[in-house]
Amino acid sequence: MKKKVAPKRASRKRARVLKDARGTYLPRVNQTQSQYGTFADSKHAPIHRWFQYPAGFSYRAVEHVLEEYNIKPGSVVFDPFAGTATTLVVCKSRGIESYGTEAHPFVYEVASVKSFWNYDFDKLDALANQLALEIRFKLAEAKCVDLALVPELVRKCFSDANLQKLLFIRAEILKLDEPYRQFFLIALTCALRKASAAATGWPYIAPKKRIQEKDGVEVFGKQVFQMISDLKSIPSQFRQSPCHLILGDARHSGLPNEIIDLSFTSPPYLNNYDYADRTRLETYFNGFASSWGEITDKVRTQLIISATTQINRNQYSVEDIFSDKVKAIDSELARELQTKVTRLSHLRMEHGGKKSYDIMVGQYFNDVTLALEDNFRVLKPGAKSVWILGDSAPYGVHIPTEEILGRIALGIGFRTFTIQQLRTRGDKWKGNTQRHHLALKESILTLTK
Repeated sequence: MKKKVAPKRASRKRARVLKDARGTYLPRVNQTQSQYGTFADSKHAPIHRWFQYPAGFSYRAVEHVLEEYNIKPGSVVFDPFAGTATTLVVCKSRGIESYGTEAHPFVYEVASVKSFWNYDFDKLDALANQLALEIRFKLAEAKCVDLALVPELVRKCFSDANLQKLLFIRAEILKLDEPYRQFFLIALTCALRKASAAATGWPYIAPKKRIQEKDGVEVFGKQVFQMISDLKSIPSQFRQSPCHLILGDARHSGLPNEIIDLSFTSPPYLNNYDYADRTRLETYFNGFASSWGEITDKVRTQLIISATTQINRNQYSVEDIFSDKVKAIDSELARELQTKVTRLSHLRMEHGGKKSYDIMVGQYFNDVTLALEDNFRVLKPGAKSVWILGDSAPYGVHIPTEEILGRIALGIGFRTFTIQQLRTRGDKWKGNTQRHHLALKESILTLTK
């Protein structure tokens, strides 16, 4: 008598179709691809490594998507949240035309320098040598700056002597003409955290935690050498690849309709990360702002809502937080989200910080809906829009960001969406008793127009 064989269980790797069949969860990516949403790969890659930006993603993710969708020279790529230009740099290195919008003025400046490669290298070398000589022979003049005029946060990050050196270098750089002046200014800016005597690892600056300070002149010199070396390693045929970076808003890019073959981006996550605050050292040092209020006026107000520090509660109605646009796109989803917002409104009163997560969640989706709508407009029919996203759980209320945005995208007009998990997140906070214990993840949301 033959032994009965139990039927095999369905593979866990099989795609899972959502309630709306136009949305699908794909199997999780392989281990190699799991870090696509982090800056880890970019830390040591030419050009990408110039500014260590933890809110960035891997350049390998862009390469992978370009190859998967056969994007080659002649195609046009768009990144509505360009950040420090990871997408644009990858496209430029392949001769692919690209557009990007970035609303953070300082981050825009970094991206501009990273994506401009058309220098006279003899002049660039000469200016680097000239700066080195000026610094060497005039360093005694570095003590002429009144440090009382420097924002306190900057003073706390350096010894007086080192800060005088850094300010002297900046003064010498400001004598140069563009585009070389901006190149060396960004080199100096990228050197700040490496030279600091305070713990300035991302995302926080901790002036009370002291580390071994490094000589600002030496760190700047190494940074300049590395940046010039990286530029010279680029094949000459790619140095003038078309790349268009716009200081502007992803919600209103201003680009013409249906010109984009692929959109690749990673918007701010719904995780209360204050992009304006995290770059205070750099913006203060360069004189772009000198106080928390100026940071708010010049930076926070330009960004989509993704942090409670951007919120003035008097400007919003928590009971009816979602815009008419979101309600019209998917009324059922708007009701589901309003329930979560209402719950967060009650929970915030039970916590010491009373953080405005309720408003943050509501306004985040209002803002990103506008960005999705603009993204749909500029894409050619049949084109893909790829978003690296993370979900969140403020006060333990789970917000499946990737699925919510997928549903909103369908309401805007996208034909389908897929979600594929990259990695789990939040594991390092397990010991924090004040934090929720929900498993979070980072995913790729792919939309098809």
